[in-house]
Amino acid sequence: MVAHHSINGCNLQPGDLIGTGTISGPSPAQLSSMLELTAAGTQPAMLSNGESRGFLQDGDEIILRGKCMRDGYASIGFGSCAGRIEPAETVIAASTHA
Repeated sequence: MVAHHSINGCNLQPGDLIGTGTISGPSPAQLSSMLELTAAGTQPAMLSNGESRGFLQDGDEIILRGKCMRDGYASIGFGSCAGRIEPAETVIAASTHA
């Protein structure tokens, strides 16, 4: 993270705080994770297709894209990062015979 900041001209100083988790604001419109948006799954979020969800489900695909821009500064970002939630593997316990 320090290298990423330094290559873009960030004036990083000793003692600066770097956020490495979900950074949310104080209002409900500024919540950033499914855990926050759904109050730990107790208040499902409404999706654009009319479906409501409390947590991600098997088969869901998540795509993250990010870019920050400001006049007079180098843009910072990353390309698409995608992942799919796959079902947990079923483990069949081997039977033991005496």
